Amino acid sequence: MINNLTIIMKYTFLTIAASALLTITSCKQENTTATPVPEAATVNENLAKVETSWITERVAKTEKRLNSTEAGKIVWQSMEAHGGLQRFFENGPLSFRFDYVPLDGSTRRYTDETLDTWNNKAVHWNPEDTTQRFGWDGEKAWKQVTDSTAFPFDMRFWALTPYYLAGSPFILDGEGVNLEKLEDKTFKDNNYDVVKITFSEGTGDAPDDYYIIYVGKEDNKVAVVRYIVSYPKYFPNGGAAPEKLMEVQGTTIVNGIELPTGFHTYWLTKDEEAGEHITNITIDNIRFNPEVEKSYFDIPEGATIIE
Repeated sequence: MINNLTIIMKYTFLTIAASALLTITSCKQENTTATPVPEAATVNENLAKVETSWITERVAKTEKRLNSTEAGKIVWQSMEAHGGLQRFFENGPLSFRFDYVPLDGSTRRYTDETLDTWNNKAVHWNPEDTTQRFGWDGEKAWKQVTDSTAFPFDMRFWALTPYYLAGSPFILDGEGVNLEKLEDKTFKDNNYDVVKITFSEGTGDAPDDYYIIYVGKEDNKVAVVRYIVSYPKYFPNGGAAPEKLMEVQGTTIVNGIELPTGFHTYWLTKDEEAGEHITNITIDNIRFNPEVEKSYFDIPEGATIIE
């Protein structure tokens, strides 16, 4: 590209005597050499992380939808307080170690996992033997297990369960999620807005599940998650387990996103208070993995489908 300085130099030199022609030619060659134009940035289509333009469009639609209701406004404000939905998706796939330890000595659920937060896909593996793994590819649950003791629990049910517990409020942006504002609550001398989350018919394996989140009136952050389990395999005749209450036991900020580092779980009393302490949950090694490829979440060769 020829800049203004080059044009001025050309004009000046062309008025000089013929004896200076070589100087003119030399300067002209030096200043008119085209500057290489950098190629447009390309998107690696193999990555699970999606284009920023897609994220921006989805976030804009979510913001508009949530801010159309009182309950939605609370959830949106909470997403913003936890770092923002835009940044959450831009960070790419999320990984963490989830250690669910019942205090009665029953089955521990202990896995490392990586989640495609854009498409709700997951891969879990045993922290002590990474050849043992299971996951959800967006349509089917699968397992690749040679040690029957590696995951002594329902792997299909557990494929996305930790994400729904640890990813609030960001997991509430999807379609099929219904929000209802409940009466405010006071918990341990703090005041909270309360939102109930239900799911439209056909959403997931247990659409009768519900969650209730307590969002701080001052900081807009999630401090309590209540939930029931109605998974049909556990309750073939309908119904659900008694409601539980999980209290956040700390948070950490990773790439600008604030996520919980653990919960204490209690049975919910008739007065909607924390009753018997029944489970400790620890969440650590939290990180985002923007370089993970889409194929990571595919069903691996030789895996068994979990019906």
